[in-house]
Amino acid sequence: MQTKQGLAASKSAVLQNIHGTMELLRKYPPFNQMESAHLAYLVEHCLLRFYAAGESIIRPDDGPVQHFYIVKQGRVVGERPHSARRGSESTFEIAGGECFPLAALLGERATRTEHLAGEDTFCLLLPKDAFARLFAQSAPLRDFALRGVSSLLDQVNQQVQLRAAESLGAQYSLDTPLRELAMQQPVSCMAATPTREAVRRMHEQHVGSIVIVDADNRPQGIFTLRDLRRVVAAGSSLEQPISALMTQQPFHLAPGASAFDAALAMTERHIAHVCLVEDGRLLGVVSERDLFSLQRVDLVHLARTIRHAPRIDTLAALRHDIHLLVERMLAHGASSTQITQLITLLNDHTVSRVIELTLEEMGDPGVPFTWLCFGSEGRREQTLHTDQDNGILFEAADDQAEAIRQRLLPLAQRINQELARCGFSLCSGNIMAGNPQLCLSRHEWTRRFSRQVREATAQNLLESSIYFDLRVVWGDELGARLLRQHLLAEIADHSLFQRHLALSALQFRPPLGRLRDFVVARKGADKDTLDLKAEGLTPFVDGARVLALAHGVSECNTQQRFAELVRRGVIDALDGAAFEEAYHFIQQTRLQLHQQQASQNLPFSNRLDPDSLNHLDRRILRESFRQAQRLQASLSLRYQL
Repeated sequence: MQTKQGLAASKSAVLQNIHGTMELLRKYPPFNQMESAHLAYLVEHCLLRFYAAGESIIRPDDGPVQHFYIVKQGRVVGERPHSARRGSESTFEIAGGECFPLAALLGERATRTEHLAGEDTFCLLLPKDAFARLFAQSAPLRDFALRGVSSLLDQVNQQVQLRAAESLGAQYSLDTPLRELAMQQPVSCMAATPTREAVRRMHEQHVGSIVIVDADNRPQGIFTLRDLRRVVAAGSSLEQPISALMTQQPFHLAPGASAFDAALAMTERHIAHVCLVEDGRLLGVVSERDLFSLQRVDLVHLARTIRHAPRIDTLAALRHDIHLLVERMLAHGASSTQITQLITLLNDHTVSRVIELTLEEMGDPGVPFTWLCFGSEGRREQTLHTDQDNGILFEAADDQAEAIRQRLLPLAQRINQELARCGFSLCSGNIMAGNPQLCLSRHEWTRRFSRQVREATAQNLLESSIYFDLRVVWGDELGARLLRQHLLAEIADHSLFQRHLALSALQFRPPLGRLRDFVVARKGADKDTLDLKAEGLTPFVDGARVLALAHGVSECNTQQRFAELVRRGVIDALDGAAFEEAYHFIQQTRLQLHQQQASQNLPFSNRLDPDSLNHLDRRILRESFRQAQRLQASLSLRYQL
């Protein structure tokens, strides 16, 4: 019979074991956010099981999942029969502190993947009924289970925002709703108001604009100080009604839109004021000055400086200001989507100004043309580390195309060189407008794309898929729109091309292996690193492109493609959200890497040493790569590859 001392010692050992397990789990999401009582309940109701290397933990044949598993020590791999080949393939890897299989447990079904011990492994097993009770009581566990990788990414974004608040102060965020920034009682007048009276109201209220509204307070137009300067210069009478001089149908956003949305709109549309409209009625006005006064968003000013740069040298010098703006935005917790949009927008302005300055210097060739961009710029996903991928489209009959091309090529080649001076590296593959093969009439472009579709092979698609992300940067957009419509129609009718494109999208595999977290380079200058762009982003970019082109989606941006594919029911909403979040995190990591390189005067590189990341970032990067694996596995299944 056990003595009281023995019982006390046994109880103490149990409590120490529970406490030790709780401390271990507190290092990992979602356990690090759970209340102590809930975490203690979890640990108290868990069983500890050992699995030898190669031993099956759960498999599809076992029926509905009965336990929630947490890897306490070791490694678990998921294996699934290959859809086209004999044997199985590893689909994911789960390390210490991670849990499984949430989707099957919540769906009250069997797992679709066999889970095996990748090495000698200890797992904590929480019975299904205990998990259900904990799921109902613990919001962090419930949120994690329902949202998966998204909740992990939220934690990273919260950390970034916290660090930004510590270093910059929390006065302002790029995500601040416009309703918090706008003048709540905007200066307005009716359409019949004399212009002189409208200008007097603007002066008295110290504002740069007045909104013209109807009897129901619906905005009809806007008149700004810029308009006033134009009117005075033209000698127009200030006695005429303001409706004759106003800008009709002013641009507007909803009050819930962000400060970044307003700054982006001002930059794209060359405007200095944005109306806030809800249910058709004017609620406020946000001005460029409102954004500048917060000393956080100088995007509009920088864009205007680029658009009016008098010389190429000025544009080259402004690249430094773009770097500084990106650095501020990163420090303040801006998302990778916001930053890549910003960089692309400023790059567009730079390219347009280079074209205009080169035309002023060399003279108008007398032929209208459109400047196209491809690849990341076409998708609006550029980072600070970018080279040129561009071309020219013009309208011409077949017998005139060569003569027009010869007139445009010297100009195109000069523009390519001037862009290189501004920091856009010359393309090593010669994907540039100065290349005669990329200075084509619309009919020639159409034939080129048709040939790529009809004669598709995995290799030539690997080399040419960049062209399918085309966008107009300068010039008339009609020709490019007609070209894209033709391309989408041709691809929709060509299943073999879609299959080849899917096969091409599997060329770059996420750097995950079975023996360790990441597969890194083993030798050379890249030793112990992985490529965030080729191995991380490219699987998402290529996968989204395949599905978008196959289903007639005209958007080029990767995240917009995923959103539209979800809307059309091509991919599941939860999968689409996971793909977008994973892509976002890898891009964010890449941007931070580039910013570190810039601050240390190092050459830009996409190669990252994963050991340089903290535990949470490292784990989320692995999970993001797994989402890329899932996307590629779905392509393999869809196209029987």
